[in-house]
Amino acid sequence: MSARNDVAPSTLGVSLEESGITVEYLDGREVFYHGPPQKASESVRTAPGKLVQVLVTDPTETEGVMMYVNDRNTHDSILETTGVGRVFVEPGEETQLFPGVLARAEGHSVIVEADPEVARGRVFVFAEDELSEQAYEIVDESDEE
Repeated sequence: MSARNDVAPSTLGVSLEESGITVEYLDGREVFYHGPPQKASESVRTAPGKLVQVLVTDPTETEGVMMYVNDRNTHDSILETTGVGRVFVEPGEETQLFPGVLARAEGHSVIVEADPEVARGRVFVFAEDELSEQAYEIVDESDEE
């Protein structure tokens, strides 16, 4: 039996650096997302087949919550141990990941829309596969550089 269900996220440690973003899982391990993230106005559309991860920081930018979108590879127990959440979104559907942050599926692509003011923190989207990693920060249109 395959255990691939929606999983609620926990609060994780976050460190924002010029060279990227470090996330500390509940089990003490850390992952580093190479940056700096590319700024995107209001939404990010990922390429088909990418592992999509959304991180929303708290206002202090030292903690955050992370959610995988449509990840079918990671077992529930691993997510629960690390504190990363997961949600599945079917094509044509959308779901609220966090206040001010929505994900929807179009075909095999995931689109993440965010209003950082409503989210009350910074919103990052990571899209990766075996060959590449992209990092984005969703900002208000007036903040895009």
